[in-house]
Amino acid sequence: MGGKRGQLITLTDRQKHADLINEAVASGARQDEACKMVGLSIRTLQRWRVGGEISDDKRPTATRPAPLNKLNSQERQAVIDVCNEEEFASLPPSQIVPILADRGEYIACESTFYRILKAENMLTHRGKAKPRNSHPKPTSFTAKKANEVWSWDISYMPTRVIGQHYYLYMIEDIYSRKIVGWEVHECETGELAAELLERSVWSEKCRKQDLVLHSDNGAPMKSLTMRAKMYDLGVVTSRSRPRVSNDNPYSESLFRTVKYHPRWPSEGFESLEKAREWVKSFTDWYNNEHRHSRIRFVTPNQRHEGLDTEVLINEREMNTQNGGQKAKETGSQWVLWS
Repeated sequence: MGGKRGQLITLTDRQKHADLINEAVASGARQDEACKMVGLSIRTLQRWRVGGEISDDKRPTATRPAPLNKLNSQERQAVIDVCNEEEFASLPPSQIVPILADRGEYIACESTFYRILKAENMLTHRGKAKPRNSHPKPTSFTAKKANEVWSWDISYMPTRVIGQHYYLYMIEDIYSRKIVGWEVHECETGELAAELLERSVWSEKCRKQDLVLHSDNGAPMKSLTMRAKMYDLGVVTSRSRPRVSNDNPYSESLFRTVKYHPRWPSEGFESLEKAREWVKSFTDWYNNEHRHSRIRFVTPNQRHEGLDTEVLINEREMNTQNGGQKAKETGSQWVLWS
């Protein structure tokens, strides 16, 4: 088939197309229909044929005159000299050209300035001010088993007094989605967070096991007490990128589940003790009864203790048996989910 309009076709392909058309015409076909079959027009075939022979494409070797508005060497040097002047040394062409235009001076357009500077390897940071900081790609961690990567954060718990609230500290294992530690306090400090982390690590028996703890860049997360406690427990630090509000998705998702729970008191908590009782009840439900969609609808405790594989196998076998029985009864086809 012929190439697209304007596309270069090699001499060999041209000759091949012409031979196919000639063969079709010799067999009695109309030339215009033969050209359509190979994707050409009669005008194109006529243009290819010069002196009775198929010629090659002359566009790659054509001699083209220089544009009338092309800058000569003196004008190119004038652009470079202007950009190197002390007044313009720290400005980009997008500012240099308007300043010259206000003075009634015109050397070249803005795109020409950029093109010349790029050709001269001058299209870089040229001012005294420091260039913009470039942040490297953040390190990512993958949890392949329990107690490898945890995520934690602090969220508000409203009270019945306007303007007053409690602070909910929560640590979650991102592999199993289990809540491995929680506390409710009246203030937000690194000391309380360090105590919660220590209790959680000892409870899960994962001290000095290169556990990764991910958090945002809040003050308690970066406090000296918290960092010292993490170092003592052998916990590796992982934090969100600067000024990125959605870079701690596991904790944010957990807090959404907490606050959209049907038993969440919309009027606020009566006291600190009531708030702690509610969170304790929620944690028991979440870890032992809640079927999490991201872990194939097993409970976080089942996933955390490695029982999820057996549970899923039992469910599959039960579905297979029930589905096969139903297929026999109804005569319909049943597809096993996976």
